[in-house]
Amino acid sequence: MFEKAAKIKREYEKLTAELSDPQIISNNELFQKKARQHSEYSEIVEIYDAYTTLDHAIKDADHMMRTEQEKELVDMAKAEIEDLTPKLEKKREELRIILTPSDPNDKKNAIVEIRAGTGGDEAGIFAGDLYRMYVKYAENHGFSIETVTSSPTELGGFKEIIFFVNGKGAYGKLRYESGAHRVQRVPDTETSGRVHTSAATVYVLPEQEEKEFNLNMAEIRIDVCRASGAGGQHVNRTESAVRAHHIPTGIEVYCQDGRSQIKNKEKALSILSARVKAKTEGDEKAITDSERRSQIGSGDRSEKIRTYNYPQNRVTDHRIGLTSYNLEGVMQGDIDQFIEKLSEENTKKLMEKSI
Repeated sequence: MFEKAAKIKREYEKLTAELSDPQIISNNELFQKKARQHSEYSEIVEIYDAYTTLDHAIKDADHMMRTEQEKELVDMAKAEIEDLTPKLEKKREELRIILTPSDPNDKKNAIVEIRAGTGGDEAGIFAGDLYRMYVKYAENHGFSIETVTSSPTELGGFKEIIFFVNGKGAYGKLRYESGAHRVQRVPDTETSGRVHTSAATVYVLPEQEEKEFNLNMAEIRIDVCRASGAGGQHVNRTESAVRAHHIPTGIEVYCQDGRSQIKNKEKALSILSARVKAKTEGDEKAITDSERRSQIGSGDRSEKIRTYNYPQNRVTDHRIGLTSYNLEGVMQGDIDQFIEKLSEENTKKLMEKSI
């Protein structure tokens, strides 16, 4: 890490000199390119310089503490070390974070798909519980929810629900939720009091903006139809629902919850683009460094990532071995402890690969 920072500082100093070179100044395109690079490096260099200054000060104080005979000077050196060491650690952490490769997708909105798995009616109820958990999480973080399509069950759950979580950084926060979520509890419909195990899968993708669509529209079939389910007269009387079918891969997206055909088509194509991108990269074994590199878990929907055990009031994330005994709080959207730890572990692994 420090070798990388030192290399960046040398490059920064070189760029500083070049930005005063008349030949480079006269070439506006080259000057702007080097100025951008110089600006990108400036914060790294600032943190690195602060770190090295603190490091040298601590080493000097340590030397004084070991060589001085006067107690007053030794005590002064010891106090300085105690004061500067936490500051050094803080700068070390700042340097580690800023040098970690970032994923541009992390700043995007998130597409979240929840589907009931094994467990019959209880799996559908659990899928609904997960949806409400993410709604609460979104509210707590200033994100908004926009439902694309849903298949409700008679017991208040969902066979499937797809929705956008809109807000800067939503995908970066929720990306670690992809996988199989398992619940262990006594269902309301269970008369003998037996604990049942059910599951639901969660799939999280970064929203694709229209300019990023990697779709050949000649390979897309768009069908429009009347939406079904709740929504009043508008839903039943207009052909606002859109089904987008990607012929080469067979991937299909149905969107009905928007109030207009145009809006539903826009959302359907965004989801379709994200799914096609993920499938293509997965098939090529190249779900890239930005998507999967050294992630904690692969994000595969079949990977069991978390268990919600109601009798024990316990939620365990199996990827990092983290357990919370506040199940009610978790189901009310308090999942930051898992997300932060997963993000921290992922950052460490990314850092190890980058140095």
